[in-house]
Amino acid sequence: MATLGWSRSYPGAMPYNVMNFGAVGNGVTDDSQAFIKAWNAVCGDTSNNPTLQVPQGKTFLLQPTSFQGPCKSSNLQVQIEGNLIAPEGPSSWKGKDRRSWLYFVNVNGFTVNGNGEIDGQGSQWWKLCSDDATLSNLHISAPESSPNTDGIDISASQNIHILNSNIATGDDCIAINTGSSQINVTGLTCGPGHGISIGSLGKQGEAAAVEEVHVKNCTLNATQNGLRIKTWQGGSGYARKITFNDITLTDVDNPIIIDQFYCPHEQCSNETNAVKISDVSYTGIHGTSITQDAIALNCSRTVGCDNIVLEHIHIASSNSKEGTYSTCINAHGKCDDSVPSVGCLK
Repeated sequence: MATLGWSRSYPGAMPYNVMNFGAVGNGVTDDSQAFIKAWNAVCGDTSNNPTLQVPQGKTFLLQPTSFQGPCKSSNLQVQIEGNLIAPEGPSSWKGKDRRSWLYFVNVNGFTVNGNGEIDGQGSQWWKLCSDDATLSNLHISAPESSPNTDGIDISASQNIHILNSNIATGDDCIAINTGSSQINVTGLTCGPGHGISIGSLGKQGEAAAVEEVHVKNCTLNATQNGLRIKTWQGGSGYARKITFNDITLTDVDNPIIIDQFYCPHEQCSNETNAVKISDVSYTGIHGTSITQDAIALNCSRTVGCDNIVLEHIHIASSNSKEGTYSTCINAHGKCDDSVPSVGCLK
């Protein structure tokens, strides 16, 4: 469920309230045709900032609906103050296109805003298999200051391919969580955001299972983290067989980081259990870091990380007057041709 947390008024905008086109807004009646009628009116308006209005205090049930362009105005607005809900559960989608719910086609100069909610009724879909998916040529953006705006979250999924996409958000560009395997990310441009993350894993003692994650030919621009594996103390399970190949960094904070002490809160208890991290390789990673600590392998003091491999790494400081260095806690493996050098792996 998405919540839209901002509201604006547009001087000179012609408002088209969906209630005036036959919408009921009781959350039960199908309001799809009323929305299409309102959209057609907005789309055909030649004035500046024509606005489709979804009023506050109402809930509108919408079937899979296509909103067609091109439109006559180059600055069309949709202001959502009420709630939009999808049909409830997979059984309600029989005979419908399950690939999209609200689909805008050939629309340029289009803005959605308001304080309403968009509820895709996703919980009943989660138990269904979400394997064998390819996501390509996506452009996902959110303000850099926006919290909890991950671009793509992957959980309990196998054989997922993310290709040739651009993600700029206020959180992880991609977050890969427990139950995931055979995840391939290729040709991604990420930034701003928090980089590409495995995890967080092991929260509240959970058993993690992540393996066969392969990231290659990607670019990270001005991200708060680069290639990150993050786990909470007290977890169990594993994150293993992970590769990062041919990655370009530009002014990245924490370019390579394993953080087994992940704690976004002010205080977390010290625990001896930890997710086991092993068989992780970084090859052909190059670019610049805004922090001198360019490689941080901070593994559990009791469990440790095994078979961590760094080869052909060259991460310079964004500040030409400074160098870069590495830090390690209980990390084991090998390092060859790396700047900065990683002494604990030699």
